[in-house]
Amino acid sequence: MRWMIILGLCANIADARGEQSGVFDYYVMALSWSASWCAKDGDNRRASQCAPGQGYDWVLHGLWPQFNKSWPSYCPTDTQAPSRMMINNMIDIMGSSRSAWHQWRKHGVCSGLIAAKYYALSRDAFETIKRPEVFRLSSRPGRLSAQSVEQAFIQSNPWLKSDMITITCRDGRIAEARICLDKSLKPVTCGTDVRKDCQSSNALMPPMR
Repeated sequence: MRWMIILGLCANIADARGEQSGVFDYYVMALSWSASWCAKDGDNRRASQCAPGQGYDWVLHGLWPQFNKSWPSYCPTDTQAPSRMMINNMIDIMGSSRSAWHQWRKHGVCSGLIAAKYYALSRDAFETIKRPEVFRLSSRPGRLSAQSVEQAFIQSNPWLKSDMITITCRDGRIAEARICLDKSLKPVTCGTDVRKDCQSSNALMPPMR
């Protein structure tokens, strides 16, 4: 009987997902280097984002509501799900409708915004950042430090400070640039759980497709 009670409690905990929608401290905007994602996941999925000539560089992985420590996800909401048109309209900056839908389902529902406003805010956030041109110029794989990627973003966006951006790596590749923004999309200092830079000095950066 005791084990049945414990298992029941564990099941209830596992099923308890999501915090109150609209309650968070700031946003993390995650920009994914498309060629790295394609090399790791996208090619195996035959993602159209990864086809030669698509021209994606840094794509919007997501705009994530964030607490100063940890983050909300899958928040309960009565807000209507985005239409297929809304989702498809995000492909140009998010790479796929699948990604746009997933970001709404996991993160957008925690923003307290309706889908149209969340996507519009996501696009506004994406457009606040100048993506460093230098990464578009190379036609061959290169190796560089995560710190040099961070500095390239800061040079292209002088209002950014080093504690407002972090660079992540995955499987030895440059993966994402994550930039912290307040609810009005002004840069803010990232929380300690976000501010964990990749320490690699020799990370692979595949060229654009």
